[in-house]
Amino acid sequence: MTLVFAACDSEGDKFDYQKVGLLIAGTEQVPVQRFTVEELPAAYAVTVKATRRCSKAVTVRLAIDTALVRAYNAQYGTAYYPVPASAVTLENSEVTIQQGEALSTAAQVKVLSTDAFIEGATYVIPVTIQQVMGDGGDVIESSRTIFLQISRIISFYSLENNQQASSNYIFPDDKMVNLTNYTIEFKVYSYQFGNVGNIKRVLSIEGKNEEEANMFRFGENGSAGGDILQWVLPGGRCFSSTHFKTNRWYLVSCTYDGSTFKMYVDGVEDAQTSGSGKATPFQRFELGMSWGNYRNSQFFQGRLCEVRVWNRALTASEISTGFAGVNAHSDGLVAYWKMNEGEGHIFHDATGHGYDMDWTDTWRDDRENGVLVAHDYSRYIKWVKDDNNKVAQ
Repeated sequence: MTLVFAACDSEGDKFDYQKVGLLIAGTEQVPVQRFTVEELPAAYAVTVKATRRCSKAVTVRLAIDTALVRAYNAQYGTAYYPVPASAVTLENSEVTIQQGEALSTAAQVKVLSTDAFIEGATYVIPVTIQQVMGDGGDVIESSRTIFLQISRIISFYSLENNQQASSNYIFPDDKMVNLTNYTIEFKVYSYQFGNVGNIKRVLSIEGKNEEEANMFRFGENGSAGGDILQWVLPGGRCFSSTHFKTNRWYLVSCTYDGSTFKMYVDGVEDAQTSGSGKATPFQRFELGMSWGNYRNSQFFQGRLCEVRVWNRALTASEISTGFAGVNAHSDGLVAYWKMNEGEGHIFHDATGHGYDMDWTDTWRDDRENGVLVAHDYSRYIKWVKDDNNKVAQ
């Protein structure tokens, strides 16, 4: 409330001290607030605040206005979805601030169902001050609406790495995509890190013959620790500022906009370097380090899921909503392996663009002589789902 009072005081003689400023509680700093939904129905109390105690009772009508989501997305570059009307209700929508008080009674926002939710989409409920009854006060416009971001607790399967599964899947020539601007994302969970020089390779996105690779590994020489992630990119290198910790999930998002490479960790920009202008001819996916005998010495002991390849550089606000998943039909999403199958040996492409990877048909250079040999490593695909594999969407 400090900011609100300061704003009123700064008006000096122009401020009408007979009026009360009204706002939705919780929007003083930011309008988006997390609404955790674990069991249904789930409720969230919404109240209205006044900038000072009211000299008379004030009644305010609240409403859910899903049209406000589009306006918010346009203004801030976000990609929120309005909650389906059938999934939510607003109870006790008329709230009252009693005489001599500064906080209203509570309205109840209730999520009744998530059945109509699209997997990977982030939903918000915009609750806004629709009307102030009579001459009760002036609405502070920046705090007229609260956007309740629905955060569901989701349990998921992930791939548990096995060094014997380290290999390459090469897509047919008609699936090759030249990525001039792009984003590569993945979620990673490590059991342990080594020292500098004890490399742990996670994955690589590259051309058919390994050209212009985007490769990710921990522990490379020149880093500040074995827990530093290196992004080997076309024409350069980039180290994370973050020291990754064991036994927790991270979302890594790496973008190239044609001039600058940026690495984000959990939605926050972490490192960047200038671009080479080179495109990545995406046609090959490498799991771990498959070359020769290195798949044992450079084995990354951990878990992997949510691997995504985009043909555009995502914005920071877009990245920040994708920790639990994204809509498989999002603009610019080329391939999307959730790696949550839980059984079998095929990593399915959720986009439907035909980038499924069957681990009975992989290729690796066994003898370090440039000759690729076909391998069926399907029996080494391992899935895991436990209390560590939970995320708040």
